[in-house]
Amino acid sequence: MIKKKLKVLLIVEQCNPDWASVPLEGYNYFQEINNLVDATLVTHIRNKPALEKHPKYEKVFYMEEGKLAKQYYKIVAKITANGRVNWPLYNALSYPIYEEFNQQVYQKFQAKILNGDYDIVHAITPMMPRYPFKVVSVCQQTPFILGPVNGGIPFPPGFQKTARQEFAQFNFLRAVGRALIPGYVETYKKADKVLAGSTYTLNLLKKLFAIPDRRIELFYENGISQDFLMSAKPAKEEGSPINLLFVGRLVPYKCADVVIESIGNLAQALQSKIRLTIVGDGSERNNLENRVKDLNLGEIVSFTGWVNQSETLDYYRKADIFCFPSIREFGGAVVIEAMACGLPCIVANNGGIGEYVNEETGFKIEPISREYLTQELTSKIQMLVEDDKLREIMSAKAIERAREFEWENKARKMVEIYEKMLCEKSVSAST
Repeated sequence: MIKKKLKVLLIVEQCNPDWASVPLEGYNYFQEINNLVDATLVTHIRNKPALEKHPKYEKVFYMEEGKLAKQYYKIVAKITANGRVNWPLYNALSYPIYEEFNQQVYQKFQAKILNGDYDIVHAITPMMPRYPFKVVSVCQQTPFILGPVNGGIPFPPGFQKTARQEFAQFNFLRAVGRALIPGYVETYKKADKVLAGSTYTLNLLKKLFAIPDRRIELFYENGISQDFLMSAKPAKEEGSPINLLFVGRLVPYKCADVVIESIGNLAQALQSKIRLTIVGDGSERNNLENRVKDLNLGEIVSFTGWVNQSETLDYYRKADIFCFPSIREFGGAVVIEAMACGLPCIVANNGGIGEYVNEETGFKIEPISREYLTQELTSKIQMLVEDDKLREIMSAKAIERAREFEWENKARKMVEIYEKMLCEKSVSAST
């Protein structure tokens, strides 16, 4: 007997295979879950050009954007992007744009949900834990799952200067939003299951909304494509430099400057054995390049600027060690990508990246202060550069660990959650 596929309504406002970060994550979740269930996707009209390149996706509904929303978005972008983006303010001011989408989804699908057209309703993006989903109010008979949501991680106490550079003083807007945004609390109170993308976010949500353990669980946000896991590393020539790699936006909290300082602290003999490549771009690039000059590291450190995903994969393949001491990383997909390519990872132990890396795959440094983070990063780099055997062992374990995050595996785990929720709902209804 052929097992009937579950009918799932996937709400993925940000779902775009041509973009990076959350829109790409949203697309990967949709793509892999769609392979296992009878999925209906509802997303924003901005994603239509990219998704229409894939005609196999038949059940896709696009929510339109009004003229006022388009104009308002331009105003918000202008206000918040003067130099470095003020993300806390941007997220707060962008809420009305999202709310237009939220209302349209409710109007379009409330009758279908009430009619029992779907077995599961799953809201995947936005991933920040600060947005409501109005359809939860009509999911009395249909299980509603939210997430993985991730965020809210504070800056470490020793990095208050960096926090100010990243406009952390505006983070009070989160609490304002919880108090004022209609349906926000209801979404978390009524959701049958909330998936949290990190342990910090899980504990935060449990505390804020008194969510019992049975209604919330840890489900790491990021995944990895088979392109990374199937990528063969080129053979390393004897006597060639040990290649260190940093991949990320060049903004204060990512701490590329800490990597540069750590390299500068190494003994001259060790410096001669390594090369550091910094992949990415951002507001701090000029400062970082100047620091490289000040430390006379021009022959060791190189900047690529922004590169696309396929080029980034080439840099991972050629690298030996991944250095990513970002002090406030919610997801940190680059760490999983690095592990998938067999790179031992050195990270700061704050947020999602500290949960991806374990003692077999790399090193986690407590971000006590910038000085401590720099000192420990220098020590761990030295250890890995000098110990070929350790690098080899960690490389194999890193690949093994990364396989757990392959998108197909994550989709299968998600469908298992769907089936468990339906079973629980059925038992509850019969008692």
